[in-house]
Amino acid sequence: MNTATDSRQWFMQLLQQGDTAATSVEENHAWLNRARENARTALQSLPLPGKKQEAWRYTSIEGLLDHNFEPVSADFDALQTEDIDNWLLPDTEAYRIVFANGRFVPALRNFDVLPEGVTIGSLQHALSHDPLSLAIWFGQTTHHTKHIFTALNTALINDGLFVHIRRDTVLERPIEVIHLNLGLDTPQLIQPRNLIVLDRGANAQLIERYESSGNSVYFHNGVSEILLEDNAALTHYRLQQESPRAYHLHQGFLSQAAHSQYRRTSVAMGGKWARDDLQVRFQAEGADCDTAGLYLVGDKQLIDHHLDVEHNRPYNASRHNYKGVLHGTGRAVFDGRILVEKDAQKTDAHLSNKNLLLSRNAEVDTKPSLEIYADDVKCSHGTTVGQLEPEQLFYMRSRGIDTTTAMKMLCLGFAGEILETIKLQPVREHIERQLHSLLNNVADKLDVLQDD
Repeated sequence: MNTATDSRQWFMQLLQQGDTAATSVEENHAWLNRARENARTALQSLPLPGKKQEAWRYTSIEGLLDHNFEPVSADFDALQTEDIDNWLLPDTEAYRIVFANGRFVPALRNFDVLPEGVTIGSLQHALSHDPLSLAIWFGQTTHHTKHIFTALNTALINDGLFVHIRRDTVLERPIEVIHLNLGLDTPQLIQPRNLIVLDRGANAQLIERYESSGNSVYFHNGVSEILLEDNAALTHYRLQQESPRAYHLHQGFLSQAAHSQYRRTSVAMGGKWARDDLQVRFQAEGADCDTAGLYLVGDKQLIDHHLDVEHNRPYNASRHNYKGVLHGTGRAVFDGRILVEKDAQKTDAHLSNKNLLLSRNAEVDTKPSLEIYADDVKCSHGTTVGQLEPEQLFYMRSRGIDTTTAMKMLCLGFAGEILETIKLQPVREHIERQLHSLLNNVADKLDVLQDD
């Protein structure tokens, strides 16, 4: 599929196929129907992702368009707790909720009662029980008609995560969300729509995990809106380790009010084609945003990160630190942008992207950028791309450490700065185990590089 007409038809075909699933929500809400209809209309004219668009210059969707995906239309009520044992984190005391192919599975949650002031459930259930609140929050940060994949998600919105932490509520246990993508006979279009709202003074931790069974082919097109009111604080861990044949796109939209705090660590290791977009907007003074990311990219993989941070209020701070380890023929993209408007004096903003290439065939396109229109700010940005230092390897080998072990230790040391941002021990230990396993699998290729 190469022509613009064929590409447009791909989107319109998904829209037509998904209409039945989208309208399975029984409630008829004018505001939701209006958003859906606007998104449907926008799909007919929005620019198609391609090299002429700056945001898609380095990321082709041709492989995605080659598949005929079918929108998910059925729930997965038959799943039982024993079916997800392989995906559970040991020694984790959390409020757990599970979505299978974007649909909430009530039988897999591990709680019946939540603390007062806390709602953790599905968007579809919230539409039945609190539609007026959703009408206020929905779409505050998301531009339904400006991004074609967001418009596709909105046009076919059906279910997803809904979290609401009420005023001054401190949730002692983290929330764990498992997005489990199950392979079916035909490639699936999976489109969760997530809404997370923390009222004034609320505090919570969120663990999001994207997992899959086997080597299934599917397209996960997720959208998340996160709204933090005054003095609210959210710590967010996001782990993506899906099928090596999966396509994963997630668009996150974050809105921060006065003196709110957002901490996010994302780790991406899976998928054939995976892209994580995050847009940050400050609504008042004194907010703080800190994001960190680690991506490991191997043969026949593309992992893409896009960050768009807009400082348009004074006295806000943001720090963004992303690192990548690439091996084989892996390819990564990092596109980070911090905009400081004229009135955003006293802004403190920093952006860094560092990459470690373990083979000569690995490739990274990195473009951190600053646009500054204020004159009283502290801002910096930088990027590096390099290989393991021969002197470090020689030093470790001279002390009896074999080459493969030395390389693994250096890679883990490189990633350590990002891992240290994960304060929940079970989550960090799980990621470290995954890193060890991945590096063990590529040990032979690391040796080949050294022999060169």
